[in-house]
Amino acid sequence: MAGRRSFSPRFSGCYSGCFSRRRLLGTTAATAAAATVLPQLAPAAALGRERTAPSNRVAVGMIGLGRQGIRVNLAQLLEMDDVQVVALCDVDSWRLEQARLKTEAAYAEKTRSGVYKGCATCVDYRLLLARADIDAVMISTPDHWHVPMAIAAMEAGKDVSLEKPITRSIAEGRRLSEVCRRLGRVFRVDSEFRSLRSFHQAATLVRNGVLGEIKHVVTGVPGGDPPLLKPQPEMPVPPELDYRRWLGPAAHAPYTEARVHKPKDYNSRPGWMCLLDYCDGKITNWGSHLNDVGMWCVDLERTGPVEIEATGKYPPKESFWNCPLEFEVQYRFANGLQWRYVSQGTFVKIEGTQGWIYADMQTIKAEPASLLTAKLPADAVQFPFKSDKRDFIDCVKTRQETLEPAEVGHRVTSMCLLGHIALQLGGCLRWDPQKERFLNSELANWFVDRPICSPPVEKS
Repeated sequence: MAGRRSFSPRFSGCYSGCFSRRRLLGTTAATAAAATVLPQLAPAAALGRERTAPSNRVAVGMIGLGRQGIRVNLAQLLEMDDVQVVALCDVDSWRLEQARLKTEAAYAEKTRSGVYKGCATCVDYRLLLARADIDAVMISTPDHWHVPMAIAAMEAGKDVSLEKPITRSIAEGRRLSEVCRRLGRVFRVDSEFRSLRSFHQAATLVRNGVLGEIKHVVTGVPGGDPPLLKPQPEMPVPPELDYRRWLGPAAHAPYTEARVHKPKDYNSRPGWMCLLDYCDGKITNWGSHLNDVGMWCVDLERTGPVEIEATGKYPPKESFWNCPLEFEVQYRFANGLQWRYVSQGTFVKIEGTQGWIYADMQTIKAEPASLLTAKLPADAVQFPFKSDKRDFIDCVKTRQETLEPAEVGHRVTSMCLLGHIALQLGGCLRWDPQKERFLNSELANWFVDRPICSPPVEKS
């Protein structure tokens, strides 16, 4: 396969040990050593004749096996005949074992013998990245780990699919994009919204000019989050959780279940999604879906606004969970486009001189309705229609750019983060999307370089 790294199709059993610190810190030596002791890609015969030949399969490692990682990302990858999940990593050993069992059961169904063993597991993600036989990684960890792991993966020679929102600060997003560009890695923001038919149709119509000149965009995400929670007591760390590794680059904080996730469970929503120590809340979590669709529709996915204002509210200061409860952000772009982003609903509405198009996760409508059946020009802009996972794996093989590459993901997440910064500080902030700095607030620039980790100070 042109442009692909080579790997042996031999299978050498399961590995669950660990490297020494010296071997971990090495690069070439560590990778070479890992290739000799860790399980390799299974031969076609082991997985059944219907499977794609090993030379055409993409070997994937999974980092992060919580609700999204197991229920969505792993499940979809296990269904793909040209993918083999060869290694799993999580700091929660119970979740890690559940994922291993699911993986080996899925592959066992495809074997003649009905038996499959050979999916490696580890707690330290660096062990997974040291494997020479892995082509790509799927990172589904809490947000504060996204950029450190993605950069480490790209520097280890892996292509990366990264859960949204891909960053927690604008500066680290720029760094991520530059590393990806410099190393020539394939990168995909793991968001499925460009693969929903309603949004795909909206983008195709708007990008081909059916609305005329675009005047206004409105994007909406669900509100009312997080629920109020009283201060939580410190609790014993569950024996299956390596809490120190879970915290990683975040500040130390005493363990309590509401800070992390429910023990021995991967179905319920984790508490970290409501805490500014690890996540910005729905302003980025959902905004990186809906603002992405809007920026895609109006072809502004590689730039940003020039003015931002925001209003909203956070939970009361005594609440344990502290991400924004609700918000409304007003943006203005250099071309005069006005953009409103609200925590109300889940939709994108594009308004132009010829009418408007509205799309949500299931439906699309327009005024006039005839816009939806407008004839497109012969040279119309067309976008591939396929799942986010299919897009990523195809591009790993072809070395083409994905539909949502690192630079686009950075700009989309930045737009959400700009809204959060404006919510923190109030007033009208002026932004230079080329230099990626604020023009009228050094305090705002302080937030460009680091995550927002607490609500704004209440004014007396």
